Amino acid sequence: MTVDAGQRSRLRWRCRRGMRELDVLLERWLETRWSGATAADRARFERLLECEDDALWDWCTGRTRPEDPELAAIVAQVAAPSPHRTDG
Repeated sequence: MTVDAGQRSRLRWRCRRGMRELDVLLERWLETRWSGATAADRARFERLLECEDDALWDWCTGRTRPEDPELAAIVAQVAAPSPHRTDG
């Protein structure tokens, strides 16, 4: 197992939250964006995983915004529609 594969496996486990909806959003970002993400975005994502589920959900649904602009930037990516989505 490579270092990146091991790290992604640990992150996938950390994406499991108390809400299935959050699991989906976080795991989708990990699967679709992690490999092409900058080191800064990767660090932001890991910081995001340290946040409480209630705050994450409010941020991802647009109810509130993180005060930290770095977290706000990664939340915008996580909450955005999948880049591979085809709706029609």
